[in-house]
Amino acid sequence: MSDKFTPHPRSAELLAAGVPAEYHSMLSRHGVGTLVEKMGIVFTHMSAESMVATMPVEGNTQVTGLLHGGAHVVLAETLGSFAAAFHAGPTSRVVGIEINATHHRGAAGGLVTGTATPVHLGRTLTTHEVVMSNEAGQRLSTCRITNMILSN
Repeated sequence: MSDKFTPHPRSAELLAAGVPAEYHSMLSRHGVGTLVEKMGIVFTHMSAESMVATMPVEGNTQVTGLLHGGAHVVLAETLGSFAAAFHAGPTSRVVGIEINATHHRGAAGGLVTGTATPVHLGRTLTTHEVVMSNEAGQRLSTCRITNMILSN
């Protein structure tokens, strides 16, 4: 049972990830996921039309000291999947069916910002373009993710 005075079970996790309180009831069942926590991803804007988050380069690098290409993809999949879930609504769930990435430039420090914008918002499929940029606004990578919407 939930009331407006009892915090949701994952409130601390959701707050640490930058999730506004208005979305806690929607996300409290699963939270943001342990990988989001491990990567240091923090949401700065959440809606079906645009999903934005930051991720530190430090702790997410490859052996050469640059942001790992897989970290770009983790950020992109996180943003694209959350945006697809917001579009699908609470009575549906989404699963990723395709993702690709093009890396344009390396990052050796600071914060990376990812911005997911919809390319297609359909009844059963969504596609988002996710652009990762550095603090100077330079594009680091471009990803495209397609999610399938399933009924609960």
